Amino acid sequence: MTELPAEDDDIHDVPDAYPKARMQRRMAPLVPAQNIAGRALVCVIAIMTFLSCLTFGAVTLVRDTAAIWENQISREATVQIKPADGLDMEAALAAAAEIAAAFPGVKNTKIVDRAATARLLEPWLGPGLDIDQLPVPRLVVVTVDQAGPPDFAAMRQALAQKLPSATLDDHRTWVDRLVAMAHTTVTAGIAVLALMLSATVLTVVFATRGAMAGNGHIIEVLHFVGAEARFIAREFRHQFLVTGMKGAVAGGVAAILVFVAFSWWAGRNMATPQADQAAALFGTFAIGWSGYLGVALMVAVIGALTAGTSHATVIAYLSDIDERQTDG
Repeated sequence: MTELPAEDDDIHDVPDAYPKARMQRRMAPLVPAQNIAGRALVCVIAIMTFLSCLTFGAVTLVRDTAAIWENQISREATVQIKPADGLDMEAALAAAAEIAAAFPGVKNTKIVDRAATARLLEPWLGPGLDIDQLPVPRLVVVTVDQAGPPDFAAMRQALAQKLPSATLDDHRTWVDRLVAMAHTTVTAGIAVLALMLSATVLTVVFATRGAMAGNGHIIEVLHFVGAEARFIAREFRHQFLVTGMKGAVAGGVAAILVFVAFSWWAGRNMATPQADQAAALFGTFAIGWSGYLGVALMVAVIGALTAGTSHATVIAYLSDIDERQTDG
């Protein structure tokens, strides 16, 4: 009788490598990145985020400037004295300042000197202006108490009696128009921002449909063998969240760089007539910490919209498959 060979004891010392290899094997993603046209979608989301952040920053800037204008309504008034034959301008300025300062509710008055007047006109008439050679009105700035403003009607009457060429302007009409224009601009900016976010959502819908078309046979097989719609949608949501955040972060960083560049330019050109006029209309081109936080919030919102839109699109697609199967 042939003796069976003894079992090799070493075979029992070899661990079962198959389960380990199976655990270490990386499972292929349900939604490969190349099927989402990843780079193109990242670029589109980056551009939309960049434009959305610029719009948000512009809306913030205009809103803050409008608030400054509204505050100036109750803070300052201006007495304007037009030159006339035989009028001693310096004496008229001093008299106007004295009349205005006598009213309760006036904190102080300041005569705009020759150099400051020439500086105000420099953007239009050029440097080296001699205001004595031109019929240029002179100004007296009146600072009023916001809690208890003076009687502007009585002040106008007192100025007209003593200085017929003097007029009082409390800036209310001019600033009210600018504030109304600013509010209209803010409303238009919000509408543009909503359109950009809608365009981003539609872009993600088309990209999700394209990704599902490329993997339609896999998705349908998985769904028919029992894979829940939430599982399939989660795979899409994860991939689109990563893609959306890449594009949103890139667009947000680009927008922040633009804001920083504008702020740097405004700071470098400060104390020039052009910068003074721009600052009077648009502030310092600085959106502040609230604006930068808004940019970060915009990035998060666009990333969440990208993920949520892909999730809803997949759920709707699978629901259509179930309906067609039921009808069949």
